[in-house]
Amino acid sequence: MEKDISSGCLREYTERLEAQTLSPYAALSANTRGRAAPIEPCLIRTDFMRDRDRIIHCKSFRRLKHKTQVFLSPAGDHYRTRLTHTLEVSQIARTIARGLRLNEDLTEAIALGHDLGHTPFGHAGEAVLAALVPGGFEHNVQSLRMVEKLENDGTGLNLTWEVRDGILNHSGKGTPATLEGKVVCLSDKIAYINHDIDDGIRAGVLSEAELPADCTEVLGRSHGKRINRLILDVVGASLGKPDILMSDEVREKFSKLRQFMFDRVYLNNAAKREEGKGKHVVEQLYLYYLDHLELLPEDFAKFIVEDGKERVASDYIACMTDRYAVTDYENRFVPREWV
Repeated sequence: MEKDISSGCLREYTERLEAQTLSPYAALSANTRGRAAPIEPCLIRTDFMRDRDRIIHCKSFRRLKHKTQVFLSPAGDHYRTRLTHTLEVSQIARTIARGLRLNEDLTEAIALGHDLGHTPFGHAGEAVLAALVPGGFEHNVQSLRMVEKLENDGTGLNLTWEVRDGILNHSGKGTPATLEGKVVCLSDKIAYINHDIDDGIRAGVLSEAELPADCTEVLGRSHGKRINRLILDVVGASLGKPDILMSDEVREKFSKLRQFMFDRVYLNNAAKREEGKGKHVVEQLYLYYLDHLELLPEDFAKFIVEDGKERVASDYIACMTDRYAVTDYENRFVPREWV
């Protein structure tokens, strides 16, 4: 090992170590399908490590801390945001990847980038743009657009094909091409179902006792026990197989618990009482910028001819945090006292 390190390229040593120790179903850094624009290899980091670092240091990742997960503008300090959700997905996904001897760096990069395209006010904002923008709007597609085109002052992050594929296919109808991408796809569901239960209880819209008894009997009666049970089940069901699976019993109870959350939290009137206001803000800002393209920053405006004004206006809105959108709405539509 010391000889390999002293030879001057830690990356090559890591790539050899991956080939020797990872599962035959893992995606190896040395075998990446590459980037749209080739770059000089790093002496220390593999390509997937570099992608992870590029995502962590980009502006859209930092903005996630002020974007809604479920509850809009919660007063408490302990409710999840889109950023804390992303970090929880990353932790769960890396644990599963390690258990299955998959590529943790690729898994982490996909997890950290999977929600970069989310709108302000979470899925409420996404639904508005989906209805208004020609061609529709999906946050997974927007996340890919963010890393390919909008980030880094409009030049994109130039990520590897495997990371971009995982980001695009973490939700919707697509299927990730790598097992690492499939791990993130399932970890996303494991994370949001369990932390949304936690937030729902904190918000008073449900109680632990109301959770389906047959689900908690199998999955666990606390946040930590449920996540542990699900991770162990996925690793146990998937070990040595070319797919990411759950056991039949756990999959059935997990699906039932997910449906319960849609009925009691995601579509709950109390939990969503501010959602209509958020939708109104997104709608009005989108329509406003369609008629005032001259106000769009140059990093967005330069794509109008190529992509159309509707897509570019939605890009600008999607990049806003909740509080930026509210402030911008007030500046555009709320009259101020004459001074």
